[in-house]
Amino acid sequence: MARTAITGKSPRTPRTVLAATTALAAVMAVSLGLPAGVAEASPPGTKDVTAVLFEWKYDSVARECTNTLGPAGYGYVQVSPPAEHVQGSQWWTSYQPVSYKIAGRLGDRASFQNMVNTCHAAGVKVVVDTVINHMSAGSGTGTGGSSYTKYDYPGLYSVYDFDDCMSQVTNYQDRWNVQHCELVGLADLDTGEDYVRRTIAGYMNDLLTLGVDGFRIDAAKHIPADDLANIKSRLTNPSVYWKQEVIYGANEAVQPSEYTGNGDVQEFRYAYDLKRVFNNEKLAYLSNFGEGWGYLSSSVAGVFVDNHDTERNGSTLNYKDGANYTLANVFMLAYPYGAPDINSGYEWTDTDAGPPNGGTVNACWQDGWKCQHAWPEIIRMVAFRNATRGEPVSNWWDDGNNAIGFGRGSKGYVAINHETSSVTHTYQTSLPAGTYCNVQNNTPVTVNSSGQFTATLGSNTALAIYAGKSTC
Repeated sequence: MARTAITGKSPRTPRTVLAATTALAAVMAVSLGLPAGVAEASPPGTKDVTAVLFEWKYDSVARECTNTLGPAGYGYVQVSPPAEHVQGSQWWTSYQPVSYKIAGRLGDRASFQNMVNTCHAAGVKVVVDTVINHMSAGSGTGTGGSSYTKYDYPGLYSVYDFDDCMSQVTNYQDRWNVQHCELVGLADLDTGEDYVRRTIAGYMNDLLTLGVDGFRIDAAKHIPADDLANIKSRLTNPSVYWKQEVIYGANEAVQPSEYTGNGDVQEFRYAYDLKRVFNNEKLAYLSNFGEGWGYLSSSVAGVFVDNHDTERNGSTLNYKDGANYTLANVFMLAYPYGAPDINSGYEWTDTDAGPPNGGTVNACWQDGWKCQHAWPEIIRMVAFRNATRGEPVSNWWDDGNNAIGFGRGSKGYVAINHETSSVTHTYQTSLPAGTYCNVQNNTPVTVNSSGQFTATLGSNTALAIYAGKSTC
């Protein structure tokens, strides 16, 4: 509903507590010798695969870090927004915060802290999906007991902290409209205002005190890149890893490339094109996938086959696509472009439906939980990716259609058969002679002194071998 624009900002009472917190953060940054405004390009460390456990309770995430993610070699787990939010069973209620208390349906502060500590003990870092573009679209009482109205969040924000445009975003060719109006009617924070910037940074700094390793910035496209840079500069660790949701749109006013100075940017074209290629075109076309297709630089690209939005709106593949979906994830993990996210959610027919059991995962593949991160064909490729990190594509082969093979230097080789029948081929690799384990089906593969092996792949199956994995 359109509202009369507020054309001026009113003086406010100083928030002494918040100011003190921000000052302390600044002192900490100086005392720790942390760099200012340095963007981290791709997740730091030797393991760059993130399992996105969408709408999992934090207690369930902690257990999965110990039992599955750590042993498999996942570098990161991404968790759904921890802030207090509007009540309701739908998944998207998590994306309508009403305070910055950790008091959402997925767990309280204690369970969140325990999850971070447990995941760290398992060798898994934690990325938090962070909603800082907007607040809610209505009024009521939040999941943690906070009362609110659309433009008033007592003790946090008042009407003066929201953008002057109080109508919905309608024109993606108009930068001001995209970045100052309301995304699907959600109250849009004025991130150009100092108080708002300090408050958001205070929330993120609080998460950093709990050991969080990075942030996924939801709806980053709707926040000017300079505003995000300013917020990031206020963090106790300004070089912390983060990735920004900036959906590409041809000829739109706001483009993903504007945000790369802040950190990684999610490359939606990657997912869109994988759907088209696997469904309707030829895998042979993927020989120069990534920057060769006009995408962002690999060093600042976050990639995925699907995420929680795209699996529901049909713009990408999803778990309902069977072998196409599975093989696309295999390809993503094998191919050295960007930092990959593995979306792991739950079955749905109603696209609004929230998580089974309120987010409690008793076991994978029960109660509707899909656990794509643990599918055998996918999870076994995480170790492949870690083992081949830094190696370029080599020895590309294709049949001109839907059977492909490629190496990762002298460290690994993968073959994918997306044909409708079996394919037998002698593949040329750069691997040393020896016996390797095809991690896709735990069978041995012998590479001869010329670096070759012969294999028959059934329709819609794959093969992956890598140095250091000689036995199954």
